[in-house]
Amino acid sequence: MKLIGPFKQIVTLANLSLRGKLSDDQLEIIVDGGVVVNEGKIQKVGNFEELRSENQDIDIEFIKGEQIALPAFVDSHTHICFGGNRANDFAMRNAGKTYLEIAESGGGIWSSVQHTRNASEEELLKTLLERINFLISLGITTIEIKSGYGLDVENELKMLRMIKKAQQQTQATLVPTCLSAHLKPRDFEGSNQEYLNYIINDILPKVKEEGLAKRVDIFIEKSAFQPEESKDFLLKTKDLGFEITVHADQFTPGSSRIAVEVGAKSADHLEATIDEDIDFIAQSDTVATALPGASLGLGEKFTPARKLLDAGAILAIASDWNPGSAPMGNLITQASILATYEKLTTAEVLAGMTFRSAYALGLEDRGKLEQGLKADIVTYSTNNFQNVLYNQGSLKAENVYIDGIKQN
Repeated sequence: MKLIGPFKQIVTLANLSLRGKLSDDQLEIIVDGGVVVNEGKIQKVGNFEELRSENQDIDIEFIKGEQIALPAFVDSHTHICFGGNRANDFAMRNAGKTYLEIAESGGGIWSSVQHTRNASEEELLKTLLERINFLISLGITTIEIKSGYGLDVENELKMLRMIKKAQQQTQATLVPTCLSAHLKPRDFEGSNQEYLNYIINDILPKVKEEGLAKRVDIFIEKSAFQPEESKDFLLKTKDLGFEITVHADQFTPGSSRIAVEVGAKSADHLEATIDEDIDFIAQSDTVATALPGASLGLGEKFTPARKLLDAGAILAIASDWNPGSAPMGNLITQASILATYEKLTTAEVLAGMTFRSAYALGLEDRGKLEQGLKADIVTYSTNNFQNVLYNQGSLKAENVYIDGIKQN
C-alpha cells in the first residue's frame, strides 16, 4: 500500500452520471490531495496530509512540483494495428481528389489491406507496440484495437494474434475487436452477403477458438455493407456470443438505429446522424462515440455531440486512429477541438474520454478516481486542470500510472 501525492488538484470525476449533459460545477476537485493505492486499486482519495496522518507507516511516493491528477484516459475506438502509410491519400484528398479517385489510384482502405497482408508478424507487432507506447505517453491506458486490414482468415487472425501478443508486452489494457466486416475485399469472389457468411463461418469460429476477441464490428455505409445485410450479420454474431459495436452514420444516416435495435455496445462516428435518430440513441444504452479525428482528417462535420448530450445520450470520445481518415492519434487534441466546435463542458469532455468510454467497452472498473476502481492515473505539471484542454494537447502528461505503478 502506498500514498501518492501531494497534488495541487485531483479531479476524481466521482458522482458524475453516465448519461447526458454535465456542468463543470459538478466536478469534485480535491485540493492538496493524495491517492492511496493498494494492490492496483484505489483505496482512498482525499487530502494528502490527512491521508498521511491516518496511515503513518505507509510508503509515500512524493510528487515533485505542482501537478494535477485525473483518471487515465480510455480510447475506445482505434485501428492502430496496420502496415504501411497513406500520406499520399491525405495529400490527394486535400488537393481535391474524390474517394473513388484515390481508391482507383491505389489508395484507400484496400491500400492498407495490401500493406498489412504484406507485413510480417514482427513488423506489425513492432509498429503496434510503438503506437501503444505513444498512447500511454498521452495518459491513455485502455485501448480498443480493431482488425479489419486483413479481410481473410489468415490475415485477420494474424492481426488479432499480434494484438494478443502486444498485450503480453504492455501494462496497458488492450481490447481487441474483430472488424473483418470493414469492407468486402477486392479479391473475394462473391457478394457482400457471401463475404459476411464467410466471416461468420470461417473467421469468427477461429477467433473464438483462440480467444482473440470478444467483440465484433461492422462498417455500415454505401461503400461498405448495407443496412439489412448488416443487421442480419450483427444478430448472427450476437448469437455466437460476441459483443457488438457498429461504424454507424459516418456519411449517411440510418445505421445508428440498427446499432440500437440489435443492442450494440456503441454506435461510432455519427457525423451524419439526424435529429430523430439522436433521440432514438439517447433513449438506449448504446454509447454514442464521437470520433473527431475522422472529421479533422476528412474535413467533414463533427458528430453532433451537443445535441446527443442534451437529449440524454451516453457520449464517448475516441480517436479513430487509423492510417487513412484519422492519422493523428492524439485523443486529447481531438477532444479539445471537438469541445470548441460543439460547446462541450470540461466535465463532458473528461467523462467522454474516461468512464463513459470505458462503459462502451464493458469496463466499469475504471475511469474515475474512486475507492475500489483501477488505479490508472495521469498527471500534468500545472496548477489548474483546465489547462489540459485549454492547451489542446500541447501540455504533455507528466506521469502515467497503471495499477498504481508509474510507467515513465
